[in-house]
Amino acid sequence: MGEFSELWMLGMLLAAFAGGAFGAAIGALPAFIFTGIMVIVGEGVRILMGDYSGLMGADPSTLNAAAITDSIAFGPVFGPHISFAGGAAAAAYAAKKGYMDTGFPYHEAKNIGYAHGPKIDVLIVGGLFGILGYWVTTLSVIFSLPWDPIAVAVVLSAFAHRIFLGYPVIGKAKKGLLNMKPFEKGEKRGKGSDRLLVEPWLGHQYKWAEVLFLGLVVGTLAAFITYETGSAFLPFGISAASLIFLNLGVERIPVTHHMSLVASTAVLAVAGDDFGGHSMGALLLLGALFGLIAAWFGELLQRIFFAHADTHFDPPAFAIVAGTLLIVLIYWMDIFETSAWVPVPF
Repeated sequence: MGEFSELWMLGMLLAAFAGGAFGAAIGALPAFIFTGIMVIVGEGVRILMGDYSGLMGADPSTLNAAAITDSIAFGPVFGPHISFAGGAAAAAYAAKKGYMDTGFPYHEAKNIGYAHGPKIDVLIVGGLFGILGYWVTTLSVIFSLPWDPIAVAVVLSAFAHRIFLGYPVIGKAKKGLLNMKPFEKGEKRGKGSDRLLVEPWLGHQYKWAEVLFLGLVVGTLAAFITYETGSAFLPFGISAASLIFLNLGVERIPVTHHMSLVASTAVLAVAGDDFGGHSMGALLLLGALFGLIAAWFGELLQRIFFAHADTHFDPPAFAIVAGTLLIVLIYWMDIFETSAWVPVPF
């Protein structure tokens, strides 16, 4: 049994290394888009499990949604803690080495849509950070820490690659940590510099009123999807997959997966297994509220950790950590029925 466990762990570490390296090869953002696609597939299988008899001769009992959602979408292949975090770290490394000269308007280390191909040292960095993400997530699960264990690994991995590669953790906020006015005025970082003084995470999604209203809209839709399907992750998958348009250069595509996941999780935390005992309207209002909260967290955190720094730091991941922690705190106050899928230490 011990030998089997050791071999299994070795296999998981090898898979995590390969997943992180693959995220570096295709780019962090494309890897995350695949996360969304595979979540849609996995949750679709789960929801429609009884409707697959006769499909290419498949036996419904052999269709395991967990093998797709948990092991593929959130596992070593496309788990954001591995492939996305590894890809983000690889971009920071490649920029430091001078491998990237793409004309990206921000620091090249923030260019998470860039595919690094088969460059061995970049893939090794991605692989090592894939292993780091795997361990952070695993330890978070083992100790049942009260937040999304995958999202917290993405956040800690970003801090780690900044520290290990010699980037500033926050950066110099010369005109205020939360101030986006220098971006609107096109102010540069210094004489002769082409870089903006402030680089918002999304140049089309940073104004408070717009971000919060988007959170209301996305939270409502996420709540409706969860009400109809019972899935906390399908709305997240749809939001994540929609980023394919952002990666292809379609202008003004919003990033919403933090809003949808926190909203759908709050709905499950209230409803538990009894959606029939709750008003759909009330649950949609709850989803709208938590979509707004997640949107607020995301914008606040991008202003602190992204806008003044040099590498990618994922505001949605940090917003999901904060949002899921809030859900657990409300559960501990005996207001929510459950904590949904979010771990609780006691």
